[in-house]
Amino acid sequence: MVQLALTFGAVVGVVLSAGYVWWEVGRYAAPQVPESRFDERKEMFAYTAGLFAGIPLAAVLLLLLSAFPAGFIVLVAIYLAILVGGAELGQWLMLRSIYFGSDGSGPFYAVGFRAGVAGILILALVAQALSSPNLTLTTLGVALVQSAALLALGVTGAIFSLRTKVESGPSRGGPTAGAMVTGFGLFLLTLGPAFGASGAAVAAAIVAVVAVLMYRRIARATLDRVRPIGQVRRTEDDDEGTDRSPFGRTDR
Repeated sequence: MVQLALTFGAVVGVVLSAGYVWWEVGRYAAPQVPESRFDERKEMFAYTAGLFAGIPLAAVLLLLLSAFPAGFIVLVAIYLAILVGGAELGQWLMLRSIYFGSDGSGPFYAVGFRAGVAGILILALVAQALSSPNLTLTTLGVALVQSAALLALGVTGAIFSLRTKVESGPSRGGPTAGAMVTGFGLFLLTLGPAFGASGAAVAAAIVAVVAVLMYRRIARATLDRVRPIGQVRRTEDDDEGTDRSPFGRTDR
C-alpha cells in the first residue's frame, strides 16, 4: 500500500510540475517563438535540481501538516520558516551560479526549480493522503486541490523572489516578497484542515486561485520581458567588439 501511495503521488507530482514546465515555460521556446528565451537543457537541469531539493523539504511539509492540528504553534512557525527559507535559499544559490546566472534567463530557471520542488511536495502530500486509514474520495480530492495550490504557489513565489526593474520607480520583488507570498499561502494550506475536509478544500482553492491570478497578472509579465538567448549573446558580442559568424566561430 505504501509503495502504491508513493507511486501514485509521484505520478501526480510529475504530471502537474513537469506539465507546467512543458506547457507554460515551453511557450517561450522555439518554435513557439522565433527565438528561445532560455536554454532548454539548463531548464531541465533546474527542474531536476528542484526535485532533489524538494526531498528534505517534503519531510518538513509533512511535519508541518502534523504539527498544526496538534496545536504546536512554535513548531509550525519553525517548519514554515525552514520550508520557505529552504526553497528561497536553493533558488538564490542556483541563480548566482555561473551556469544558471550567465545568460539572462534566470526567471525561467527559477520557476523550473520551484516547479521541481513543488513536484516532490505534491508526492509527499498525495502519498500521505493515500496512506491514511480513513481514505475516502473526499480525502483524495482535497489532496489534489492542495497539490494544485502547492504548484501555483511555488512558481508564483519564484517570480516574486526576483528583483525586477521597472521603468519608473524602484525595483520590486526580492526574497522577502517571495517568502511572504509563499509563507502566507502555506499557512492557509495548513490552517484549512483544522476546519475539516471542506475547510481544507476551500483554503486550498483560495490559495490556488489567488496564486494563479497573481501569476497571470504579475509573474508572467516578468517572463515576457526576458530577452531571447540569441539577442543577449549578440548584444554581448557588440559590447566586446567581436565579430562572430552564424556558426558561433570567431572570424579571423
